[in-house]
Amino acid sequence: MKDIKWIYAMLVFLLSEAQSIKSEKIHAAFNLGSEAILTCSNKTWKDMLFVTWNIERNSKSCRIAFNDNGQNENSCEDGKSLQNTSSSQSYLHIPKFSKDDVGVYKCNHVYNGGIENCEIDVTITVPPRLSSWLETKDNKKVAVCKAEGGNPAANISWSHLGIGNASILEVKDPQGLFTVESRLELLEGMDTENLNCSIRHPSYLEGQKTLALKSKKGYGPWLYILTVVVIIVFLAGVLFFAQKKLWRRCKLSESSPSKSPPTEDVEEVEPYASYVQRVNSIYN
Repeated sequence: MKDIKWIYAMLVFLLSEAQSIKSEKIHAAFNLGSEAILTCSNKTWKDMLFVTWNIERNSKSCRIAFNDNGQNENSCEDGKSLQNTSSSQSYLHIPKFSKDDVGVYKCNHVYNGGIENCEIDVTITVPPRLSSWLETKDNKKVAVCKAEGGNPAANISWSHLGIGNASILEVKDPQGLFTVESRLELLEGMDTENLNCSIRHPSYLEGQKTLALKSKKGYGPWLYILTVVVIIVFLAGVLFFAQKKLWRRCKLSESSPSKSPPTEDVEEVEPYASYVQRVNSIYN
């Protein structure tokens, strides 16, 4: 490891004094779970002396290097590796791109004749969730198109221009994802049958997606009125059945006669008791 670092340092020093140095900054974005390939030079291995990648991420930093003597270094230990194309051009290979791979990738290519430095800002591409609807606000129709939770931020446009005032709201959440909402206040009497919005995003193979305003969202005064009517009808029904049940109970209690406990006929019992007593006295 020490040998390869020393060789690289010496080559950079000597070539920087006498040869040309090319530097550039690049931005690259990859879909979650996709294969990522990063290239920094079009030089082939027959001209290459040394290649090194210094990777700086939020979680950790690592280094991948290789020279023409076959010495290599790889402290990333997460599947990243240096590979060659069929034409012997070097590239950095990331087998399955994840959020942990987001960061700054600094590459140095030392070749016969000069040095190429490249800094690549690598981000993740997340397709947004799309929705569109037509709502009523302050007695005005408003067309809404929304691209939620994407990276980078989506671009929204409307199929018809000059039909109203459009506003764009862009919000970034703590995870670094963007939500973009475009609200188009329509002119009075505007026909919305053929109105749609287009969303452009790097995650779309076709470049953009188009949404029609089929679903309706938002609540006009008529909905509040309908809600109040439904509540009143429901309460009236409950009150009606409660009164009806109470009336039945009252009527049932009035129609039932009161029952008194049975009493013994004392007048009939006493003569019999005295007779039995007299008869018994005779035998006695």
